Amino acid sequence: MSYPGYPPSGGYPAFPGYPPTGQESVYPPAGQYSYPPVPGGYPPAGGGTYPAAPPTAGYPGAAGYPAPGGYPAPGSYPGAPQAGGMPPYPGAPTGPGFGVPPAGPSFGGYPQPPAQSYAGGGPAQIPVGYPGGQASSPMPGPPAAMVQCTQGTIIAAPNFDAGRDAEILRKAMKGFGTDEQAIINVVANRSNDQRQKIKAAFKTMYGKDLIKDLKSELSGNVEELILALFMPSTYYDAWSLRHAMKGAGTQERVLIEILCTRTNQEIREIVNCYKSEFGRDIEQDIRADTSGHFERLLISMCQGNRDENQTVDYQKAQEDAQRLYQAGEGKLGTDESCFNMVLASRSFPQLKATVEAYSRIANRDLLSSIDREFSGNVERGLKTILQCALNRPAFFAERLYYSMKGAGTDDSTLIRIIVTRSEIDLVQIKQMFTQMYQKTLATMIASDTSGDYRRLLLAIVGQ
Repeated sequence: MSYPGYPPSGGYPAFPGYPPTGQESVYPPAGQYSYPPVPGGYPPAGGGTYPAAPPTAGYPGAAGYPAPGGYPAPGSYPGAPQAGGMPPYPGAPTGPGFGVPPAGPSFGGYPQPPAQSYAGGGPAQIPVGYPGGQASSPMPGPPAAMVQCTQGTIIAAPNFDAGRDAEILRKAMKGFGTDEQAIINVVANRSNDQRQKIKAAFKTMYGKDLIKDLKSELSGNVEELILALFMPSTYYDAWSLRHAMKGAGTQERVLIEILCTRTNQEIREIVNCYKSEFGRDIEQDIRADTSGHFERLLISMCQGNRDENQTVDYQKAQEDAQRLYQAGEGKLGTDESCFNMVLASRSFPQLKATVEAYSRIANRDLLSSIDREFSGNVERGLKTILQCALNRPAFFAERLYYSMKGAGTDDSTLIRIIVTRSEIDLVQIKQMFTQMYQKTLATMIASDTSGDYRRLLLAIVGQ
C-alpha cells in the first residue's frame, strides 16, 4: 500500500541540484521533482549544485547561508513543531500527488513563498472533564532560524483580559439561543495559553465550568472544533492518542501523525500526560493495538530520544545512506530494524542529508525505496518521518487536502491539523497548499463546510 502521491510514477524524484553538473543523465529524469522545497529551507533558493564534499573548514555561523551552492548554516532547518500537534491520519485516498505547480519564479519547479518569521470517521466524542486552568508548562523556544521560517495564523491577542473574555462568552450563552459569532470572535483570536486563562477566569467569576456550558450550547463539528481549541495542547495530543486506541479498531494514522512529527520534549510531555490523565501506559496500549515493525517504530518514537542537534554530519549521512541501501535495495529481502534505527534516531536535518546521499548511491529516492521495501502502516510511518524532514508544511498540507478531497469530509483530521498547526506553521501550510493544489486552503474549506463551523475554520486560517 502506498502513501498518496508518494512516490509519483517512475519513482520519487531527486533534489534540485542533483545530479552534479555533467551527470544529468542519471536517475531520475529531469522535470519530475514533485515534492516542494521547504520554505527557507535546504538547499538555499537560488540554486547551484551541492559541493562534492562537505566543507573542511567547518560550517558557517548563525548569520545564514553560505554562498550559493554551499550547505545551509547549522540550525537553519525549521525544527519540529511546538507543543500542540494533532492526532490521526485517516486513510487518505490515492491521489495524483502534489499536482503541477503554478507558473512563476521558482526553485525546483515551485514558487518560493516569502521567508516568514511555520481518524477518519465522524466527530470524536470530546470528554467534558479535561484539565482546566493553565496550560502545561511551555515548551522551550525553538531555534532562531526556525522562528524565522515558521508562522502561525493565530497569535496572542494584545491587551488581553481573561475576565472580559469570560464575560463575553457568558453573555453569548445566557438566555434563549446562543450568540455563536461572539464565541467565534473570542476563540479564533486568542492563543491556546490565553484560552486556558479564560477557562480559569470563567470558573472563578461564575462558579461554572466553561467546557460544560459550551457543550450544552453547541453541537456537531463546531462543538468539536471549539472544544479542541480549549484543550491544552499537550493534553489534546494525549487525548487524541487515547481516542485512537480506545475501543474496537485502531486509528493508526493518528498514532503516526502525532508520534512521528513531534519534538522530543513534546513527546515526553505527551507520554507523561497520557499516564496522569488516563492512568495508562502508552507503550502498553501501543503494544496491545499494533504489532510487528509498526509497533517497534511507534515504541521508538515514544522514547523522545531523537537527536536534535542541528549540525549535519555529512560523513554519517553517507554511511547511513549506504547502510540503508544495503538493508533494502542492495539485498534480497529487507532489514527493517536498520531503517527503524536510522529514521527513529537521526535529527531531521541529518535525515535530509541522508536522503540526498542515498539518491546518489542508489539512483533512487529513499522514499521510493521505502515504497518498494515496505507496506501498510510501517511504510506510512517511515515516510511520514522523511516527509517531515524534507518539508513539514507540505506534509500537513497534503493531509488537509485529502481530508476534504472526494465525497464527504474527514472533519476530525481537518479540525486536528487546523487547530494544532494554528500557532506553529499554518501560514506556511497555506502557502504550500496553494502551490501543491492550485487552490487556496480557505477556498477548499469554504466549499466543504458550512455554517458556524465554516466561519470558525476560516477565522482560524486567517480569511
